[in-house]
Amino acid sequence: MHRLPAATLSEISELSRCSAVFLPADPARTGLIAFWNPDGSTPPRTPGIPREVTVVGADAQPYVVPAVLLSVREALPVLTRARASAHASPAAAFWGAAGLLALQLSARGLLLPGLSPADHDAWRAGPLTADDFDGIRTLAAAMPPTAHAVPVDEAAETVLLPEPESLLRAFLDAVADSLPRTPAAVIATGSFAFASEEPQKCADQRRWTADVAAGHDAGVRLSLRIEVSGINESAEGTSGMTGKATARPSFRAVLQIHSVSDPTLVADAADVWAGTAPTAAAFGPRARMDALLALRRAARAWAPLTPLLSAAVPNALEPADEEISELLGPAARALAATGVQVHWPKELARKLTARAVIGGVGPHEGDDGEDGSKGPTRTESDAPSFLSVDALLAFNWRFALGDQKLTREELDLLAEAGRPVVRLRDQWVLIDPEEARRARETQDRKVTPIDALGAALTGSTEVDGRRVEVAATGWLQQLRDRLADPESGGNQTIGQPGALTATLRDYQLRGLNWLNTMTSLGLGGCLADDMGLGKTITLIALHLHRQSVDSAAGPTLVVCPTSLMGNWQREIEKFAPGTPVRRFHGASRSLEGLADGEFVLTTYGTMRLDAPRLAQAEWGMVVADEAQHVKNPYSATARQLRTIGARARVALTGTPVENNLSELWAILDWTTPGLLGRLGAFRTRYASAVEGGNDPGAAERLATLVRPFLLRRRKSDPGIAPELPPKTETDRAVSLTAEQAGLYEAVVRETMAEISGADGFARRGLVMKLLTALKQICNHPAQYLKEERPRIADRSGKVELLDELLDTILAEDASVLVFTQYVQMARLLEQHLAVRGVRTQFLHGGTPVAEREAMVNRFQAGESPVFLLSLKAAGTGLNLTRAGHVVHFDRWWNPAVEAQATDRAYRIGQTQPVQVHRLIAEGTIEDRIAEMLARKQGLADSVLGAGETALTELTDAELADLVELRGSAR
Repeated sequence: MHRLPAATLSEISELSRCSAVFLPADPARTGLIAFWNPDGSTPPRTPGIPREVTVVGADAQPYVVPAVLLSVREALPVLTRARASAHASPAAAFWGAAGLLALQLSARGLLLPGLSPADHDAWRAGPLTADDFDGIRTLAAAMPPTAHAVPVDEAAETVLLPEPESLLRAFLDAVADSLPRTPAAVIATGSFAFASEEPQKCADQRRWTADVAAGHDAGVRLSLRIEVSGINESAEGTSGMTGKATARPSFRAVLQIHSVSDPTLVADAADVWAGTAPTAAAFGPRARMDALLALRRAARAWAPLTPLLSAAVPNALEPADEEISELLGPAARALAATGVQVHWPKELARKLTARAVIGGVGPHEGDDGEDGSKGPTRTESDAPSFLSVDALLAFNWRFALGDQKLTREELDLLAEAGRPVVRLRDQWVLIDPEEARRARETQDRKVTPIDALGAALTGSTEVDGRRVEVAATGWLQQLRDRLADPESGGNQTIGQPGALTATLRDYQLRGLNWLNTMTSLGLGGCLADDMGLGKTITLIALHLHRQSVDSAAGPTLVVCPTSLMGNWQREIEKFAPGTPVRRFHGASRSLEGLADGEFVLTTYGTMRLDAPRLAQAEWGMVVADEAQHVKNPYSATARQLRTIGARARVALTGTPVENNLSELWAILDWTTPGLLGRLGAFRTRYASAVEGGNDPGAAERLATLVRPFLLRRRKSDPGIAPELPPKTETDRAVSLTAEQAGLYEAVVRETMAEISGADGFARRGLVMKLLTALKQICNHPAQYLKEERPRIADRSGKVELLDELLDTILAEDASVLVFTQYVQMARLLEQHLAVRGVRTQFLHGGTPVAEREAMVNRFQAGESPVFLLSLKAAGTGLNLTRAGHVVHFDRWWNPAVEAQATDRAYRIGQTQPVQVHRLIAEGTIEDRIAEMLARKQGLADSVLGAGETALTELTDAELADLVELRGSAR
């Protein structure tokens, strides 16, 4: 069998732009995918089996075109990538969608061994549900003509194309037949044939394969219709519930047959056997045999069906009470797994629902009545005392059958009856006794107040692995309503502090009130406004206000990056003159004489080293500025920060989600411990569903939960910052020099060869090495080659474009920020611009704090018009409004980080238009980063109201397409 060499994977991306069609064969796995150029002139320049193929053109005439053929296994990476590519042909995109469906079916374990028409061993997709068939029909209906444009019989006078659904089913079986061919298949089938890639003749296995299939591939499926008699007779006990009725209902389970191809076609098995049903003939001549095979499998799941196998007509059975109880629980689930559904009478079906009610009473104070109001109702002012970690609240439950509420006594009777059908308020109702027992056992469940608040905000909680509805009452309902809209008018309870020497903008005042609401309730909060919208002044105002409240007054500890301490001190001295402020930093740091209204500024590094000393002080508030520094909850920095107690905790960050939702969990679990539960449970319940995109409602549920605790405003939001001047963002493409292009292709070729033979951590390391090398080559060959005395001019398209931009900017007497993520590249630019006589200064992670502040002052004074900055060290906290231009010399992997860097210039106080220039090496990995970044931005937007697929987890084909050099160098 043909095998595509791993070294040529980068070449196959061309195939996604070709027309494609599946060519079935016997057995299915030997089918091939044919690719040909739409113009039919030349074959694709890719690996594969060269062959001429007859295709049908748009004029319905056959043509012979040169093509290449790939096996299904080899074509899958190409097709699945083509599905998401804007440049893919409609045919390749369709077969990519079909490939994804086939992989999903296989991932669900829907694989059955069998024999092909020529008696070859063959796996196939199955057993398929009715929903699966609907999905296949829908996809087949979308098949473009070019995806099946190969005539069925080339010699026929009339051109006929393969029927779409049949061709699609053949392709699904081909994928299913290709995947499980490993030595493990022998264990499942007992035959080496189903593990072999070469076709095997297995006529002697036909009976065994038919028994295994047991009707799964047949044209029919089964169901059980439950009929109940005796439910309309009168009973003693016309009120309440009794288990002693004068008449006991009897049950009859009728076997029904459904057509798989036509879901509307259904008949009783007795009518199909007798041929009396008007639709009996429509099931086809194999209907009885197929039904018996399906019945045999169903009987293995539920033994009471076994007598029907030996009956002359498998019509119906009369289950006992305990068997009916099984059908309401585990037996129904087991039958469903075999494709058999159980249908109950509508007049009997009643779903037992449980709704938890919480907040109407205090901890351990008893149960609620029908209206949930029994016991003293707490007021919202009582809330803080109940939000302590050692408090417990009772979930008071309300149970209902259908629309009938149940009393506790009725629920007890339901649970004790032990029967599937019982008399409730003069009516027979159907209920799973086990479900009733589980409901009764949850009555006394206790939860912490923070868990109760989370449940009240989302409207549901999880109990024993099941999600139940939660209703809030009393003070918890008031608190939920107040928090649900963090910027509502109801939160405008305080004005601007008199000691603040500034006028807060409207949105800043709303932010102040929101912070005050959260901290006064004993809850923390994360102010996640865009950089430049004034988070610092809002926090200073909150500090001043809290000094006027006895229960909140106290010193405030601000933990921030080293580069921001100077900015914090200047802002405090400017907007809160007279407020004592000290730096807890350096060898002489001290907390002696700490005053109640004082600000203490420290760095994350110092806090990590000196957390025990800081934890001894009684802080009124602890603030984590640029809180993304503690996004890893297992880091020493995050662990030490959690040891410092305070009456209130506030996080400030412009990027609460940089890479994944675990970072959001880390921040909010510090501000409000326990809100999002344990990290593992959070990832299972929310993060995986949101990031994977497989649960559309997960993002909204998470947003509902976190929205009250995270206030996010953007400059682009209506009314937030109307005074800001316009901002123009431009992607500026540059060509690689011949030297850059040669290095780029050599690195791709050599590293991809290494990657193809590696796995696990070794592969991930190689991928990151490749991506870093390519970005450095796009910047300048000297950076990648680590030259000690490099020649800089005429070797990099980016450097040449930067020179042109600076000539124009400096001619206009303007100033510019130039960001790069690489210190070495900034050094090269510093050296190059010095030769050209351009005044620069360079701020990086090793720049001392005092020198950073001096650099900012010089730039703002116009003394140094070109400011080179390390993105990681200078992307946050600096106020550089002198700049009218921002240049991103290389692309960062996260759009939020780039936006933060831009906000050094585009922030409150900026009066001139800001132009952002992003330099992108044309035809390289940088051209393709934008799509990756958009996924991550979408993740942040979906949760924060307004992820990135890990690059190391890309398949070889996806990685090859990402890094391939397209176009030619100049």
